[in-house]
Amino acid sequence: MSAAVDDAAPVLEGRNLTKLFSVKSGHGFLSRRARLYAVQDVTVSIGAARVTAVVGESGSGKTTVARMLAKIITPDGGEVLLDGKAMPRGRPREYARQVQMIFQDPFASLNPVHRVRHNLVRPLKIHHVTDDIDAGVAGLLRRVSLEPPEDFADKFPHELSGGQRQRVAIARALAVRPRVLLADEPVSMLDVSIRLGVLNLLADLRDSEGLAILYVTHDIGSARYLADTIVVMYAGQLVEAAPSVSLTDDPAHPYTQLLLSAAPDPERPQPPSLVRSGAPPSLIAPPSGCRFHPRCPHAMEICRQVAPPSVEVSSGHTAACWLHVDSGKRQPEDARMAESIVTTDPSVFESARERAQRISPTGIRKQEERG
Repeated sequence: MSAAVDDAAPVLEGRNLTKLFSVKSGHGFLSRRARLYAVQDVTVSIGAARVTAVVGESGSGKTTVARMLAKIITPDGGEVLLDGKAMPRGRPREYARQVQMIFQDPFASLNPVHRVRHNLVRPLKIHHVTDDIDAGVAGLLRRVSLEPPEDFADKFPHELSGGQRQRVAIARALAVRPRVLLADEPVSMLDVSIRLGVLNLLADLRDSEGLAILYVTHDIGSARYLADTIVVMYAGQLVEAAPSVSLTDDPAHPYTQLLLSAAPDPERPQPPSLVRSGAPPSLIAPPSGCRFHPRCPHAMEICRQVAPPSVEVSSGHTAACWLHVDSGKRQPEDARMAESIVTTDPSVFESARERAQRISPTGIRKQEERG
């Protein structure tokens, strides 16, 4: 399925990305190698001065997509394009300079036996960014609001807070003057109280420097706050894509509706009613048809038999769901069933806009102001 794209040509694009992993199944003499379908036919694009969020549960393939775009792992199918040009296999140094990745755990991604200065000096020297190394390090620390720089440059990673370590990781990525940042759950390891500061830093880099940013997250509320476009993944496939406000106000796919219903909400008077909730399927032996049908409250017989096509439900808003396919193209009994449930049942899901307003009021104001 293809993600909704901006009118402007994307800086970085992954087309029909597919990745299979070979895993061991069973034990002892009965063990065998099996294929795990981590990502299947996913298309996603990132435009300049835009943030695209990839949202989904653990194991949905979000990080695998980001690593394929960074060319850390090689896709088994599809291609990666930079400025519309297909990139060769491998990870050329010039590509690595333009496309940088920020990893989930800053303590693991920073060398613990070297000071902050060393972690920032290496990319400056390897890519010959500047001759004045000290000024370059100080400038990077200021860009990520670690001031005064001299208070942080000579510290070890373990002497910093989680938020400060993540800011150093972002500064290291910025050292080579990239055009694209791939942020793999950059706030999931941080305390809730400091997450907003890192998200605002990413937003500032987008607005002031025109960076294209991919934001991988479990949290659909933070995705609405930060992102211009949200794509939703489930079991290795892309199931919905739309501008962030449109997707959270009017979710078209039942999985997206469940994500919004499950999002933490301190003002909710009672626990959410999650009809047909459960665990994601095995990616070694995924379900036939729509992979979400074992958990879907609206599953029809055709959902169990045939994978749904990607349907444009509104301008720039696509969803892979049989509920939005013309009834004439479904089996007659399924068409009659779908007519009664194509509109979200208010007893199962409350108004998505009301939910999103409580989840991320700042994000709503920000997105509406930006139009």
